[in-house]
This record gives sequence, C-alpha cells and structure tokens, in this order.
Amino acid sequence: MKISGVSNKQDKFDAQMFLKTLVKSVLCGFIICTAISFSEFDAQSREISNNIFRLHILADSDSTQAQALKLMVRDRVQECCAEIFSSCASKEEAEAAARENLDLICDEARKVLRKAGSGSEVRGEITNMYFTTRVYGDVTLPAGNYDALRLTIGSGRGHNWWCVMYPPICISASEAEISDVLDPRQTSLVTDESVQYKFKIYEIYRDIEEKLKTKGK
Repeated sequence: MKISGVSNKQDKFDAQMFLKTLVKSVLCGFIICTAISFSEFDAQSREISNNIFRLHILADSDSTQAQALKLMVRDRVQECCAEIFSSCASKEEAEAAARENLDLICDEARKVLRKAGSGSEVRGEITNMYFTTRVYGDVTLPAGNYDALRLTIGSGRGHNWWCVMYPPICISASEAEISDVLDPRQTSLVTDESVQYKFKIYEIYRDIEEKLKTKGK
C-alpha cells in the first residue's frame, strides 16, 4: 500500500534530480564545445601571426612635434619598404630583406629627422613582440606575438604606430592581399566582421597569458 504523501515527495525529488542532471549535462556539453571551438580559434590565430611581418614605430614622446616626426618617418619608411619588399614572396623573405636593409632603413629615417631639424637617434631591430587586436581596412588581425621591424625614435616613450609590412597592407588591407598569405579558413576568419567579438575575447585571453609570461620572467 503506497502512502500518497511519500509518493508525491519522491516523485518531486526524482524530477528535481533529473532536472539537475540534465542541466549539468547540457552545461558540460556547452563547456566542452566552447573549449574545442576556442582551441581551434586559438590555433588558427597563432598560425595567422606566424605568416605576418609587421612594422612598429615608437615616437620619442607624446609632444605634437615628436608625433609629427614619427609620422614623417613612417611615410619615408613605407616608401623604402615598398621597394625593398616588392619581390618578396613570403614572410621569411620579407624578414630577411628587412634584416639586410636595416641600416639603410634607419639611415633614411634619420635623414627625415635631420631635414626636420631633429637630432633624435633612430634604433632599428627585428624582434618578436606582442600586438593587441588591430583592424586594417576590412581585415582584423588577432592579438598575439608577431615578428616585426621596430624603429625607436629617441627615448621611444611616445605613442607608437604600427602596421603590416608583409603582406603589404599598411595603407589599406584587402582580402585579395591577405588571401595570398593565409589559407582560405584563416582568410575567412580575419575578414569576417561577425567574429570580431571573438577577437576581443581572445585578446583578453592573450593579454592575461602575456602578463603571466612577463611576471614569470
């Protein structure tokens, strides 16, 4: 003989347990799917950075004059690099060309400064450095570590300027240019505006990763 009150309580308990189990299962499934998706996104983003060569120019200070000089140096360096990289067919070739012509690029930058009446020095180097998410025309490049040609004017304490030297999309990025370097999946990733929110979330993740690396050194 069943006791009605006890039976109802047991039924409610069973229903609650089933609901909790269902919610946990759905949540676990969501977490696993998200982790897999993010892992793939991370892998694609890191591969993108391996195929890009960037330019980074640090101004002497944030004064109006120093920032104007930085832009003058930028314009001249872009002119130089357009000639230097014209025959480069890969990121490795572009980086090698930058190394071979580093003194020439710095000399041209100094000429611009001297012509403008500035005695600031220019230091050049090929380095691997961290960049935040950047938008170039219709192309968005994810945050991450990229090989770059870095020019430091004077103390290098002013706001910087950066762009992409290979492929040559410093002025304006286009899918045609980037697709010559990235595979179809990566090209779709950097030119799809609908995934830009993912880039921002990914940037937070890479920022934390970068800070932990720096802290550990």
